Amino acid sequence: MNTSLFSASSAARNNLSAGVIPEVSVVVPICDEVESLPHLLEAIATILSSSQLSYEIICVDDGSKDGSAEFLKQQATIREDLKAVLLRRNYGQTAAMAAGFKYARGKAIVTLDADLQNDPADIPRLLAKLEEGYDLVSGWRRHRKDATLTRLLPSKIANWLIGRVTGVELHDYGCSLKAYRTELVADMNLYGELHRFLPALAYIEGARITEMPVGHHARRYGRSKYGLGRTFRVLMDLLTIWFMKTFLTRPMHVFGLLGLLSMLLGILLGGYLTFLKLGLGQVIGNRPLLILAVVLLLTGVQLFSFGLLAELLMRTYHESQGRPIYRVRQVVEPIVKNS
Repeated sequence: MNTSLFSASSAARNNLSAGVIPEVSVVVPICDEVESLPHLLEAIATILSSSQLSYEIICVDDGSKDGSAEFLKQQATIREDLKAVLLRRNYGQTAAMAAGFKYARGKAIVTLDADLQNDPADIPRLLAKLEEGYDLVSGWRRHRKDATLTRLLPSKIANWLIGRVTGVELHDYGCSLKAYRTELVADMNLYGELHRFLPALAYIEGARITEMPVGHHARRYGRSKYGLGRTFRVLMDLLTIWFMKTFLTRPMHVFGLLGLLSMLLGILLGGYLTFLKLGLGQVIGNRPLLILAVVLLLTGVQLFSFGLLAELLMRTYHESQGRPIYRVRQVVEPIVKNS
């Protein structure tokens, strides 16, 4: 594996507590998975130790009620490779992943589910792919072990729709097994159900994205936390992603355009009605077109005003955080020769 990203010494691999930056942080959001956790932690440790990678495991408990938090607290006191982050209540997978990203120190970050359906043996392969110059490597559960009607079919539809809307064509947006360069996730703010749209958010940031097939196993313990009830929230977040991708730094282009079109139609209808009234002497007070003209004019003014406000909010957002509207991948400077 190329040493540009993963190059800790063998001594550092065994002494991460001394402040050494690990090569990889494995972030695991958890909600009621106490039966799976011992097997998962052992599998991750075995795979990464045999790969000669320095690592840390960040387990984020998202308000579990089955003893997962207690197990993680106990394990964190006896394991040097485990950091347990316990949230006050159940905030959802997106919040749990955001917390994991915040506490991760590795040069690369790998995320996976805690239910043992993702295979930790795929982690070194994802990291090797990351080293080829990508910023995000997404897992693709090509041979997925889930129910066809309730999981596979909705997933295929969602993946097609998300790909069409965002422009990032992936086979499996819902696969939690992904590898990221740490500097990439540092630029992304997560909320709602946006964890499944991380590739689209990364694309907005100018990231190089690819995917690769990974293993997938049937659930061994507990029950799935996913269901069709999340469809509405996912659709709303998809609209958010589309708007961010298209108009994040130029909201006036959408609100202003719609406002101007609405006002133009209102003015044309108003001119037509004025001609009927003044030129032909017709009664226009009882015409529906008069109401439509007024509504279009008012709507146009409101949309144009929304565009101005959105433009001001966007500028405040970027300027208050010192957040540029661009991302630099690399700076190549000329070599200065000594005379």
